[in-house]
This record gives sequence, structure tokens and C-alpha cells, in this order.
Amino acid sequence: MTHTTGIVSATLLIFVINLPFGYWRAGVRKFSRSWFLAVHIPVPLAVGTRLLMGIGLQFHHLPFFVAAFFSGQFLGGKMRKKKQLKDSE
Repeated sequence: MTHTTGIVSATLLIFVINLPFGYWRAGVRKFSRSWFLAVHIPVPLAVGTRLLMGIGLQFHHLPFFVAAFFSGQFLGGKMRKKKQLKDSE
């Protein structure tokens, strides 16, 4: 696996990992214990993904991984809100 392929793969995996956590986060009260866990449990998973894929912790890769993290959280939350809207109709 090339370096670029590893970065893209890790970015996509971090995005996918955060989808269910974003979904969970959107269903709990903001700043509650559950909300805190939904936001912070995926952090070691994201770091572990990077380390297991041999990418490490280089600073110049960080924007990709942060964007994937927050995009996954955001889209997971949107999916929950869309489902709730659909269920209420």
C-alpha cells in the first residue's frame, strides 16, 4: 500500500467509524455523559487506525483526519435527524 493510499484509506475508515457515534450523539442531551462518550470514544479508535496503518502522527496529515472525524459525526447526526423526521410523519 502506498503512503497516499494509506492516508485515503485511514481517512475513509475514520469517517465510517464516526457515523454511528454521530448518530448516537444526536439522540442525547448535549454535554451529557452519553454525549461526551459519543464524541470521545472514537478518538482512540481514530488514532489506533492511523498507527495500525503505519501512518503515524505526522502533523501535516491531521487536517484530513480531523475533517473525516467531524464529517462522520456530522453526517451521523444528520442521518438520525432525518430518520426521526421520517418516523414522525
